[in-house]
Amino acid sequence: MHKYLFVVFSVCTFMAQGQKKILDHDDYALWSTVEGEAISPNGEYILYSLEKGEKDHSLKIHRKNGTRVFEYDRGSKGHFTHDSQYALFTISAWQDSVIALKKRKVKKDKLPKDSLGIYHLDRAELTKIGHVKSFKLPKEWSGFIAYQLEDIKEEKETPKDSTDSGDKKKDAPKKVGKKNGYHLVLRNLDTKAQDTIKYVTDYSFAEKGRVLAYTSTGTSKEAPAGAYVMDLETMRTTTLHEAEKASYFQLALSETGEQLGFVVDTDTTKVQLRPNALYLWKKGQSSAKRIMDNAKAPEGHVLSRHGKVHFSEDGEKLFFGLATPPIEKDTSLLEEEIVNVEVWTYNEPRLYTVQEMQLKNDSIRSFATVMDVATERWFPLASAQYPEAELGNEGKGPYALVKTSTPYELASQWTARRNYDFKVVNTSNGETQMTLENVPNMQLSPQGLYGYGYSRVDSTWFTYNLDTGNYKALTKRQPFFNEENDSPNFPYAYGMAGWAKEDGALLLYDRYDIWKFDPDSGTADRLTNGRPAKVVHRYIDLDPEERFIDLGQDMLLSTFDETSKDAGFAELNPRNKRLKTLLTGPYRYGTPKKALLATDLIYTRQSFSEFPDLWVSDTSFKKQDRLSDANPQQKEYNWGTMELVDWISLDGKKLQGMLVKPENFDPNKKYPLLVNFYEKSSDGIHRHRHPKPERSTINYALYASRGYVIFNPDVHYRIGYPGESAYNCVIPGVTSLVEKGFVDKDNIGVQGHSWGGYQIAYLVTRTNIFKAAESGAPVPNMISAYGGIRWWTGLSRQFQYEHTQSRIGGTPWEYPARYIENSPIFNIDKINTPLLIMHNDADGHVPWYQGIEFFTALRRLGKPSWFLNYNGEPHWPLKMQNRVDFSIRMAQFFDHYLKGEPKPVWMEKGVPPLQKGIEQGYELMEGE
Repeated sequence: MHKYLFVVFSVCTFMAQGQKKILDHDDYALWSTVEGEAISPNGEYILYSLEKGEKDHSLKIHRKNGTRVFEYDRGSKGHFTHDSQYALFTISAWQDSVIALKKRKVKKDKLPKDSLGIYHLDRAELTKIGHVKSFKLPKEWSGFIAYQLEDIKEEKETPKDSTDSGDKKKDAPKKVGKKNGYHLVLRNLDTKAQDTIKYVTDYSFAEKGRVLAYTSTGTSKEAPAGAYVMDLETMRTTTLHEAEKASYFQLALSETGEQLGFVVDTDTTKVQLRPNALYLWKKGQSSAKRIMDNAKAPEGHVLSRHGKVHFSEDGEKLFFGLATPPIEKDTSLLEEEIVNVEVWTYNEPRLYTVQEMQLKNDSIRSFATVMDVATERWFPLASAQYPEAELGNEGKGPYALVKTSTPYELASQWTARRNYDFKVVNTSNGETQMTLENVPNMQLSPQGLYGYGYSRVDSTWFTYNLDTGNYKALTKRQPFFNEENDSPNFPYAYGMAGWAKEDGALLLYDRYDIWKFDPDSGTADRLTNGRPAKVVHRYIDLDPEERFIDLGQDMLLSTFDETSKDAGFAELNPRNKRLKTLLTGPYRYGTPKKALLATDLIYTRQSFSEFPDLWVSDTSFKKQDRLSDANPQQKEYNWGTMELVDWISLDGKKLQGMLVKPENFDPNKKYPLLVNFYEKSSDGIHRHRHPKPERSTINYALYASRGYVIFNPDVHYRIGYPGESAYNCVIPGVTSLVEKGFVDKDNIGVQGHSWGGYQIAYLVTRTNIFKAAESGAPVPNMISAYGGIRWWTGLSRQFQYEHTQSRIGGTPWEYPARYIENSPIFNIDKINTPLLIMHNDADGHVPWYQGIEFFTALRRLGKPSWFLNYNGEPHWPLKMQNRVDFSIRMAQFFDHYLKGEPKPVWMEKGVPPLQKGIEQGYELMEGE
């Protein structure tokens, strides 16, 4: 009989007295991540929260010199007020307490609610407010906060001898909730004075003016539903609209707060065509004016409650949405009288499954319309024929760019790209300035003077002058496209930095440098010179509100050395092109966040061995200080090192990859090797991988700590032969490591997911070098997969095989041999490697029947194989318990085959449906 060896994963063992601990699965709960970092507008304070074990948060606030001024367990989602006087944050219940209540079957509405924390930074004073559902702060001014409260149910005492026979339902107060609204509290942060407004459905502060707008369903007939504006200078409220019953939508204040637009529906019936009306209020008016409704809409259109209502930045234009009338249903039909059939047609622009996925969006689609606030003259911009609209210059631009992709959508399901028809519409009179047909996608320049974009077909950036209609090809026959493109498709561009002031220049990227282009003449000027040294330069936008790049000021750039993989920051003077290195090193740096009103900034720094803690500096980077120390316990564990390795592929290409070794690596020992790869990963050599239950890959820190060497090779592809390309790159990389002497050639495993899972399925049909393999969400049969659906989007999978990742380069009827040669299913009898397959039944990327095809074929042939399906999970398990389970099972699988550990029960006997969710089978089998 088999004996079971029970393993407790919570014990961190020591290899010997005085040596570091070895990571195990229960250690995941010890690691924290830095979340929600923010710097105060004046640059004096930084806040962040530590999320420990993906459960509870702890909020920290520091001065920029590193001094900790405040911390609060269970605090997260912090914000500073614009005057840098207060920090506001959410306080949640302990997760263990919530879980305990759920186990006691406590109803959802009885579970602990979030609280709001308000901390005065100078006075070190904390105020806590319970049962807060949401809160909002003004964007560019301070002094007030508005927050909504969850319903607080109070027990009512009813005398036992009560004989009240009144209408209790009628007398009962309204219930707080989504339908009736929540109670809103307006709080003066300095005086602490508060006003409570009941049953509020929507509320917002003006961006610049001291104004609050809100809508309410009302408290009684004497206080009916309404829309209101409160002047926070005088604390005077103006009633803009009232009705006994009304629903309000799209509440929108102008930046100054001197104008308000909203949509209202006052009909009390269930009529399907809702009588929506648009109202406009201007400061000084006693009420809002009805300016648009269904009767005034053009023929075949109605006013939309879903179309975004908003003002131009200067408040001179109001934008709203028109829509086609809804298709009205026959509500008299019984369920058994309704025909439920899908009718798919061959020439529909969108596949039926795509239409299903986009059904909600289609049902609420609206078309942008502009109104001159002064004259109340309005003009449609978008339409059913050209449904998408883009506005220039914060709504102030002279033109709108409207487009449609409908004529090109059918072909896009196999070409993986689509063109558009455009109209340039004058926003002052609604007239069409120009029409462009069958052109690449483009967008408006910030000032709205140019249309611009990138044409993949001829690898060219281009502009259209919208005043003159002049077209200019900026980068034709120049390498502003991906120089390493290895897909059977036209290459993508490297991207752009942005536009200069007044649309005076367009700043584009090539592989290494930033170039300045005149949008009319096409004259180019290179601002950096990274190509000789293979250093990539990219612009960092420190002000997300700024729409232009000021070429009169120095620019902060990120740098990346393609050879060493070192990164850093540099300062560019665009006037004389002088580049000053500010910071560089063997790290990966996060994008800095700058204080709104100061030069101070925060960023993260990481490497394989260094967690991405938070650092503070200023735009000179002369002094850098680490603020957070999220995981001091890491020093107690055997970790690992990562290095670059080089080799030559079987077809003669120079390749790079990443090699991870245990911290106590001994070159004279033989180590089990785990190969993990996807496409090209070596640029990420400085990415930190803290211990956590991964959703689709091995955790490098965990496996290195447990004595594995890990190899991640880059793969370069030859179009039409992706499987062979993986073989040509990966296998010589593995053999080159074996030749170094520290790899146990008899104990090599391989692991990958999705595209990586496919390549592994292919490799094990070609080689027996791997002793064990885990293949996640694989495609063993490219022919059956070609005709499948990507269920998350409804798209056909054809484009993937013809033009993108799968790289076949054509259809099965054009290249049948390629589909067969690259499909493991046709050579599955050659597999001699034990396989663990994970493929979930709610996978929206790769149809899970591909994993079933793979497993059932292996099972038919008696090949050692196991199949994991996490019910209801998508392309990878997302739930914590499922990720932990997957991590444990995969580690046990590889430990058994590569380290000679006992086999777990689940590999011997499975987990029958009767035991599902009860017994996991983790116990190790000691022998017979």
